[in-house]
Amino acid sequence: MKKQISISSIGSFSPLGKTSDEIWKNYLNNQHFFHLKGAGGDPSWVGSLSEDQQKDVEDLRESDSKYRYLDNSVLYAILAARSAFKDLEISDRDAGINIGSSRGATGLFEKYHSEYIETGRSSTYTSPSTTLGNISSWVAQDLQLNGPEFSHSVTCSTGMHSVLNAIAWLESGMAKSFLAGGSEAPLTGFTLAQMKAMKIYATEDIEFPCRALDMEKSRNSMILSEGAGMVTLSSSEENNSLASIEGVGYANEKLKHGASLSKNGKCLQRSMKMAIGDLNVNEIDAVVMHAPGTIGGDLAEVNAIKKVFTDRLPAMTSNKWKTGHSFAASGILSLQMAVLMLQHQQFLPVPFSEFQQKPDKLEKILVNSVGFGGNAVSILIGRK
Repeated sequence: MKKQISISSIGSFSPLGKTSDEIWKNYLNNQHFFHLKGAGGDPSWVGSLSEDQQKDVEDLRESDSKYRYLDNSVLYAILAARSAFKDLEISDRDAGINIGSSRGATGLFEKYHSEYIETGRSSTYTSPSTTLGNISSWVAQDLQLNGPEFSHSVTCSTGMHSVLNAIAWLESGMAKSFLAGGSEAPLTGFTLAQMKAMKIYATEDIEFPCRALDMEKSRNSMILSEGAGMVTLSSSEENNSLASIEGVGYANEKLKHGASLSKNGKCLQRSMKMAIGDLNVNEIDAVVMHAPGTIGGDLAEVNAIKKVFTDRLPAMTSNKWKTGHSFAASGILSLQMAVLMLQHQQFLPVPFSEFQQKPDKLEKILVNSVGFGGNAVSILIGRK
């Protein structure tokens, strides 16, 4: 790292809740946030927002006519960004914004496409409301920020790539603060059907339907979730910051097919090694893993960790058994989990996983994210 980068705040809007206190409380129990969606013979496990949060979304939609035609992915991002900025003085109106999404305006795109198939006509709002750049633009408008704002999509690691981009801007000196994150509203019939077609989706009606980090599972168990996560970063010294960024890593690997990931997670090995840098691996106390609940994905990441850390494995955990996989937002939710563990000095294991090792201390935590095509990001954070 060329400069000291601080995490000033994190805001999220997910099935785990919408405030840090609520989210930490929900992490401390062994309950998951899934329910079956859809009637008939093929319901789907999903991780959706609470009724209270859904009301927040509708209140925002009705608060101003300009919000009425926005996709939920944009509205979730606005609410998460407001949460991130709630306790901050927005003195830097030139703060940058980079918010990504794997799927973008899924709900609206499907709605407008269905209308086109039926009528042969497209709504006036179709193009502007389904453009991916919509998310950062509307957040910038809502927070009244004038800095650079852009969006991108790097599959499931999109949110963590946003953090990488923000750090690059901060280290270049082109910005002093940045809002980075991801937002996703993928709980539509077509998106769920895509996941099921890949044979990676959870199908068992059991106590813990997503078996992330259960290395004995015989079935894939990924579950889709919705929500948004935002992190504010600063290149200035802050006494009240939540954590510091101590290393970043990124890598990809040779594709065999569109969703490929090598058995030993080569991209994850490289990204973790880059993030750790010159530190002794024994200084890393824990890893918050991507671990989506698929047989191949979980095993590849565990194998990668074993390759990097060799004889002494760090404590390993994931939150997807509890909250599901929210694509672009998932990496930020993992980063938030790591920050909360640092703040509370308490490790959060997966209750049914064989990995129950608890670290002696929590000073440095590595957070992983990886997407289709082997786009891996690892971020090392340290306790302030």
